[in-house]
Amino acid sequence: MSSQDIPEEKHLPSEQGDAHHGAVAVADDPFADPGLPVHRPRIQDIDERAAKRSERTVAMLFTLSMLATIGFIASYVIFPVDKIVYIFPIGKVSALNFALGMTLATALFCIGAGAVHWARTLMSDVEVAAERHEIAAPPEVKAQVLQDFADGARESGIGRRPLIRNTMLGALAMLPLSAVVIMRDLGPLPEDKLRKTLWAKGKLLINDNTNEPLRPEDVIVGSLTFVRPEGLEEGQHDFQTQIAKAALMIVRLQPADIKDKQELEWSHEGIVAYSKICTHVGCPISLYEQQTHHVLCPCHQSTFDLSDGARVIFGPAGHALPQLRIGVNDEGFLEALGDFEEPVGPAFWERG
Repeated sequence: MSSQDIPEEKHLPSEQGDAHHGAVAVADDPFADPGLPVHRPRIQDIDERAAKRSERTVAMLFTLSMLATIGFIASYVIFPVDKIVYIFPIGKVSALNFALGMTLATALFCIGAGAVHWARTLMSDVEVAAERHEIAAPPEVKAQVLQDFADGARESGIGRRPLIRNTMLGALAMLPLSAVVIMRDLGPLPEDKLRKTLWAKGKLLINDNTNEPLRPEDVIVGSLTFVRPEGLEEGQHDFQTQIAKAALMIVRLQPADIKDKQELEWSHEGIVAYSKICTHVGCPISLYEQQTHHVLCPCHQSTFDLSDGARVIFGPAGHALPQLRIGVNDEGFLEALGDFEEPVGPAFWERG
């Protein structure tokens, strides 16, 4: 074999690789871990004056958040619901909604911006690589986590930078006040409206059918009459709200048939007045049994004995119907001697 028959080896890759001839190093890992970049200190790490500037910046952002929260609450008080203002370039908007949105957005933004600036300029930025482990950590890992937490708290400077700590805590503590104020939009405060009705001393009992005040002789034994307080008319804007609490039914019994002593004292010549509103879910009571003196709610069949303090004798109602104390005025008309002694209608959590 001549030398011409031997292939040239210069075209074969060498074991060491030849960059000039495009040789490939087979042993190299194309997905090798490049490692962490060299840590470069920030200006705040080497210049305490720069660190102080960052600290003041963070504190300022947290303070702005507190002021914005105060502005949110103040806006709720200052601006009426129907006030419209012109804001360029938005146009005409509700002054209250605009003020609430801007102040709440500012409060949230400043807390976020302050936390980010704190983390980027003052907290430690050294990257730490940790190997993956099973979900159930061994005791030494748990101890290491607690130690890392303590180290992180120390490196954050929260202990030695009270200005940041105190303003951050103040901003976070005040921010929930915005949510508390927003809850005011759930509706007007009930105050004592659930406990009081339009009935008061001297209010005449007005027949719902005739719109005329009642005299004792107008109510016969065994009859059921629905009445409302004097001054409450159907055309009034709050008629439904008021009648839902003040609706009254009167029945005339033989005084000898009244078993409850208080009921007898609060009646007039056997005429008793009870709330028409069922104490179960507030349905209007409309059925009356003359022989038994029972009234029945048509919704869930709660039954009350009007001869025995309107106590519940059947059904889901939780308590007796409230009684209204009545009498007769100088002109001979039936009148109320005050309001109900207890809230009418279904029980509510403040009942007592």
